[in-house]
Amino acid sequence: MFPDIHTNFWNAIIAVPVIMILTQITKSIFRPSKPSVPFIALVFGLGISIFISHRESLLAGIFMGWFYGYAAVGSYASLKTTILAYLKKVRREPDG
Repeated sequence: MFPDIHTNFWNAIIAVPVIMILTQITKSIFRPSKPSVPFIALVFGLGISIFISHRESLLAGIFMGWFYGYAAVGSYASLKTTILAYLKKVRREPDG
């Protein structure tokens, strides 16, 4: 009933940063609205998964593409929050 999904460490390590980079390039070129950016990352995740990582099974490609796309969204949000919190902390505290 469910597809056999064979993925490895490198698929996730390469796919997620590539999706983040492609999404940032798309944002800088096309200036989409903020609510549409996760959808753009999802499309890139599905594309990479269906056409590169999981060509043998469409269902596996859709399933893993969903994870790749939203892992990129979550990673970007986490990185942005961490950097902004760090900068806020650094700006408040005088050099000692």
